Parts: sequence; C-alpha cells; structure tokens
Amino acid sequence: MRLTEPTPWSADRFELGEGARWVDGRLIFVDLLAGRLLETTGDAPGPLRELRRLDAPLGAVAPVAGAAAGDWIAAVGTGVALLTGGDGYRQVADLESGNAAPARMNDAVADPHGRFWAGSMALDTTPGAGTLYRIAPDGVPVPTVTGLTIANGPAFDAEGSTMYLADTARGEVDRFTVDPRTGELSGREPFLRLTAAEGAPDGMTVDAAGHLWVALWGGYAVRRYRPDGSLEREKRLPVAQPTSVCLGGPQLQRLFITSAHYGLAARGLLDGALLAIDVDVAGTSACAVGLFERHS
Repeated sequence: MRLTEPTPWSADRFELGEGARWVDGRLIFVDLLAGRLLETTGDAPGPLRELRRLDAPLGAVAPVAGAAAGDWIAAVGTGVALLTGGDGYRQVADLESGNAAPARMNDAVADPHGRFWAGSMALDTTPGAGTLYRIAPDGVPVPTVTGLTIANGPAFDAEGSTMYLADTARGEVDRFTVDPRTGELSGREPFLRLTAAEGAPDGMTVDAAGHLWVALWGGYAVRRYRPDGSLEREKRLPVAQPTSVCLGGPQLQRLFITSAHYGLAARGLLDGALLAIDVDVAGTSACAVGLFERHS
C-alpha cells in the first residue's frame, strides 16, 4: 500500500500527540498531557496499543540499550525517569521542580552516542524559563542550553556531530556542533527563522541524507530543509498543529506525523490525528541510551 496523501493512521484524536520515534520496527509516540505511551505498526492503519499510562505529562521516550523489552528512558513531569517493564517507574533526575516558574519537561531524544537530551518549558510559557539538559548514562544532568522558552527537538545527524534545537515560541531553529566524545556543544548558529504565518518549529528529525524535517505548529505543514538551510520541500497537511515527525515503516520511507487539538477554538475533523504519507527518502531508527543510574 502506497500512501500518496496524508492518511489517518487510527481513529484516535490526541490533545497533544508528540515524540514520534521508530523503534524495533514499530512507531512509538506519546499523548503528552495524558501521560500515555502508545505504539502502532507501520504497515497499515489500525487500532493503537497503549504501553503505559503515567500520572504526569510524558514528553518523549528512548529505548534503553541492553535492557529488558519495555524499558524506556522518559522525559516525565519535572525530570527524567526510567520506565521498566510492567508498571515500574524510577526517577533518574528531577530537573525542574525548583524552577521559579512552574515547569515541565517537553521533547527529548537519545543521540547516537547513548546520551539522553531533554528540554523543558514553563507551564505558562514564561520567556527564557526553559533549558535543554544532557544526561549521560551515569545519570548526571548537565544544563547545556538555557534561556529557551519552549524547547523542542533536539534532532541529531547520523554521526551525532550536529544537533538541531527548536525554540517553538520564538520560531527559531539553531544548529550546534557536538563533540561526539563528551557531548559538549559549540558553534551555535541560526539555522531557521520562521514567521508566524509559516508556523512554529516543533518536533524534528534528520533523515538518512542529512536533511532536516520540521513539523510546523500552526502551519498545517511539515518541511524538509537542506543542510544549508534552504527549503527542499513542503507537505501540506489537513491538521492545524503538526507536532512531531518520524520516518519509519517500509524501508523507513513512511513519514509519520503526530498532531494536537490542544488550544484550538474550532477543531477540524483530523486535528489531533496521527498521519502517515510515503516519501522518497529514508530515515533512521531511534537511538538507544545507555543503562542509567539514579542521580540524587
């Protein structure tokens, strides 16, 4: 089955679908504010499977290398936690409970070197209250980028030497050089500066050719950008608020897009849907993190 138009992948509609990742031949994503972790296959639309339901916002997860099936590192509530098989839950680091503005974790991802990167935001989107943290397998969190408003991404190239980070509220995506050995960031430079009419950059992924796909919250679209920052293509969507993008499915050339109906005064038929469309470029599977220790 080839999908030439954006196709709903289930009958579900999510308040804030997010964090789409391709893991072990299936699509993993979250219903963020409801604290739900969900999965589906990439072959055909159908019912979703709920893997976990937490009592806190769940921003995104990454698989854990060498762990039992069903173990995840997750951006949860005000920090990062290890979700173990069944209903196990163990906090790795509390990152935002001391924030002057009440805050929560937002998007997160593992890099190709086994580190977990998680961003935060104030609940009232106080400008500059968000931070991007790097958490190595020893569980020690390091604030790497501060002064963010709504941290989204990051997204890494296949070598883990380039990182893209979005600040959704500001309509900006910056690019960083990453030291593969230490994870230290340098060489920050503007990559995208979008107008309100274009939409705000939300979730992102880098494909196998090194191009950046960006979901445009409020923009009814996803875009693919070349490494030089020029626009390579735009795909219009029947949802107002695309939130994350993931290449998976057959030969990793099926583009999955989560969306949200959060905050919409008038919801369209597909707002909040998980969508899929086939493209002519491949993606990569999600990276795993090392086994984590608790940091206290």
